[in-house]
This record gives sequence, structure tokens and C-alpha cells, in this order.
Amino acid sequence: MKKLILVLFTALIITGCGVQSIPQANNDVEAKWAEVQNQYKRRADLVPNLVETVKGYATQEKETLTEVIEARAKATQVTVDPKNLDPAALQKFQQAQGQLGQALGRLMVVAERYPNIKSNQNFLALQSQLEGTENRITIARRRYIESVQQFNNLVTVFPTNLTNNIFFNYDKKPQFQVTPEETKTPKVSF
Repeated sequence: MKKLILVLFTALIITGCGVQSIPQANNDVEAKWAEVQNQYKRRADLVPNLVETVKGYATQEKETLTEVIEARAKATQVTVDPKNLDPAALQKFQQAQGQLGQALGRLMVVAERYPNIKSNQNFLALQSQLEGTENRITIARRRYIESVQQFNNLVTVFPTNLTNNIFFNYDKKPQFQVTPEETKTPKVSF
């Protein structure tokens, strides 16, 4: 009877100390990161259509259009494996996405200069989709940040940190950071 009580007590301690919750939290971080990448891909997929629409109206803005195309190409080349999220890879990914965001901001400023673009139905639809996508990116990033916080708490806070050290040895996951480029507002001048 004492052995049964000891086995039950041990099982309760182990299950209550993160044996299941730590791997589940790790899976959640990976899933949330995949959603962040999915939303950035959606944005990258919209860019060629947006550029083509603006190109028809603003041929003299070739430099801005080229910047957007180049930034999109760079952003789609940088990928991060959710199983190997490290701060350096995440920073590189964020910088590429930040450059694309800035280029898109400049493209929207160009569009403001041309009333014909702003009244074009294709442009309005694409602009609306891009706005929706930016909102989805924000939500996906927020969910990722929350998921990483929960995971990091499990692997660093007592008593689940003991379970992590004994069974898993996971490191903290890097948090999403806002790049300096993303904090700058594109300038509008007429």
C-alpha cells in the first residue's frame, strides 16, 4: 500500500511540474511562430499586385517601386525554423520584414501623391487587404510573444524549471523585438 501511495504521489509531482506542459508550451511557440511567418508570407504575396497597380500610374516613381520589389525578395529569402528559434536568426528575419514594411510605407506615400491611384478600385482593394494583413501580423506577433512568455516562464520558474533541467533542458525562446526601422514613420511631403 505504501508503494502504491508513493507511486501515485510521484506521478502527481511529475505531472504537476511540467512534464507535459513544457513540451506543450514548446509546441505552442512553434505553432505561433508558424502563424507569424504565414502572415508575413500573405503580405509578401500582396506586394507584386500592389506594385503593378501603382506602376501603371506612377512610372516616375521607379526607385520606390524597385525598393519595394527588392525588400520583398529579401524578406521572402529569410526564414526561421521554429524548432531552432535563436535570437540572431529572429533578428535577421525581423530586419528583413522591417525593411519590407518601410518600403511599403514609402509606396503608400507615393500613392498619396497620385489621386488617380487612390481612386483605382484595384488599388483600394489591395490597400484594404494589406491593412488587414498588417493587422493580422500584429495579432500573430502578439500571440507569439505571449506564447514565448508562457514557455520561458515554464523553463525558468520553480518548480517546472527543475523538470526542464532534468528531462528536457530547453533554453528560453527569443522574444520578438521591434526594429529601429519599424519605429520610423514614413515622411509625407507634397
